[in-house]
Amino acid sequence: MTHKFNYNWTLANANFTKDKGKVFSCFACGGGSTMGYKLAGFDVIGCNEIDPKMFEAYKTNHNPKYAYLEPIQTFKLRDDLPQELYNLDILDGSPPCSSFSISGNRENDWGKEKKFREGQTEQILDTLFFDFIDLAKKLKPKIVVAENVKGLLLGDAKSYVLKIHEEFEKAGYYVNHWLLNSSVMGVPQKRERVFFLAIRKDIATPYIENVDMFHVGPKINLNFNEKEIIFNEIIDQNDNTENLSELVSELWEKKINGDQDISDISVRERNKLSMFNSKFLYGHKVANTITGRDGCVLFDKKRTRNKTELCNCGTYPHDYNFCGNEPAYLIGMSVPPVMTAQIATKIYDEWLSKINEL
Repeated sequence: MTHKFNYNWTLANANFTKDKGKVFSCFACGGGSTMGYKLAGFDVIGCNEIDPKMFEAYKTNHNPKYAYLEPIQTFKLRDDLPQELYNLDILDGSPPCSSFSISGNRENDWGKEKKFREGQTEQILDTLFFDFIDLAKKLKPKIVVAENVKGLLLGDAKSYVLKIHEEFEKAGYYVNHWLLNSSVMGVPQKRERVFFLAIRKDIATPYIENVDMFHVGPKINLNFNEKEIIFNEIIDQNDNTENLSELVSELWEKKINGDQDISDISVRERNKLSMFNSKFLYGHKVANTITGRDGCVLFDKKRTRNKTELCNCGTYPHDYNFCGNEPAYLIGMSVPPVMTAQIATKIYDEWLSKINEL
């Protein structure tokens, strides 16, 4: 089966047509979503990012026309933004979401100031989404796209989702959210993420529906049924490096088929629950989600994922300049470019191409 976008690609050989509309990216990280919009034919004219190391990688690889290194709380208050940012087709953003991750502290961290990573200023992470909506209210783009973790849809966090819908409504947008899995979108990685797609009310009439008796939202077909890409298709067979710690290596030797992670072996052999983040990568299955501290271990080789495999799993270009950032961290914090490209293509085909004809 031919995939719409190739997971194995380079910036040098990419054809970015820039004919589908203008995009600005917030919480831009190293530019995962930016590359997706570019692959779909959009012109990404700038970014806002708080992390100096990520910002440097973004600028090196994308050379943006407008680039702002500052918290979104101050960026949204600027009165010197160029007029071009008030004529966007898409405002994109992935507000930091560790407060809602099912692997984090969740409720215990809500409302607390914390650093997302070393080198950043302290922020209340669970309010950043609303700062992003404030920016949308100011810039008034045609479409707003926001990505976040699956944990938003679980437990008490669901009230936060309702608040997001309410704030988009106040900002003048119809909004819906979808839980999408990258593994059926041509991405060789299992990665479930929530996407909020909002369309400005004054241009939305032909594209809205009653989601339920209380909620009107935009309609769009976000069904993707591309064949899954298993790990054996993207593995670097030439890498026979052994890089596991002594303990993990010892436990790896005692693995049995069906073990999900090193902790399964640790419980069986040591009666101790530990190293459950060291998940096994099976060749006949789609690779596990890349996290900022990727600890996945190959089931058939005594090593972790290498840079080539991380780029393949994350659909990052193989000539990307990481500027000293750990590939696993940067890719793990990013939306896979192909995932964004698939969504951006749907947005253009079903909304923007028709809106722009008016």
